[in-house]
Amino acid sequence: MADVEVDQRGDIRIIRINRPEARNALNAAVISGIGSGIEEADRDPDIRAVIITGTGDRAFCAGMDLRNFAQGAESPPSAAQNAAASAYQRFIREGAAKPVIAAANATAVAGGFELLLACDMVVAAENAQFGLPEVKRALFPAGGGVFLSRRIPLAVAYELTLTGDTISADRALSLGLINQVVPQTEVLEAAVALAQRVTSNGPLAVQAIKQLVHAAANLPPAQVWAMQADLHPKVFGSEDAREGATAFIERRQPVWKGR
Repeated sequence: MADVEVDQRGDIRIIRINRPEARNALNAAVISGIGSGIEEADRDPDIRAVIITGTGDRAFCAGMDLRNFAQGAESPPSAAQNAAASAYQRFIREGAAKPVIAAANATAVAGGFELLLACDMVVAAENAQFGLPEVKRALFPAGGGVFLSRRIPLAVAYELTLTGDTISADRALSLGLINQVVPQTEVLEAAVALAQRVTSNGPLAVQAIKQLVHAAANLPPAQVWAMQADLHPKVFGSEDAREGATAFIERRQPVWKGR
């Protein structure tokens, strides 16, 4: 049985971490599977969104496999080890070209929480817990957790990273770290429904907006305006843009071609 399973729901790619016996912890196979799954989705014009979830009811992802780490059996792959691991690192650091939604079926901590933070939106089980407990193991969150202060108030970022304590799904929602909290049995379907609300829109516009919103959160405004100017002719001059206007006038659903 593969450590990562890939499924398809229409134009939505579903990537499932499948190590429930290890709380879906990250090993080389999981990192490579997620990386290649996202990279393939970005290249496939028929895929318009990605969902990442986990198997079972104990964890979305528990982060690095500490048992293997303690035994020296396996360390998390570096970006140089293989192409899929590199793709995973790019996703963690830069995001993906297409929208990625986390369906947090249960708790996400350490690298699992950092994986969740790399996603664009999150649907979480009401019993899920979230946190960065690395400090409790004399480590630090090396997968992007130190950027938490860009997402939430500095004092709260310090609280989570310096205590290593977890927070509830409700508190994560109140902090703006996740989008929805639903019963555990409804997480995947709620994530699919959210993805369908995105994929019903023009794909070129979706990808451009995702790129610009991400840039606006991290770059000086002048750079974002320049990026917008570069993207404008590709989006506004596309067949899809004309189709969107025509469908509005004709009072029908648009048929997108992604060009």
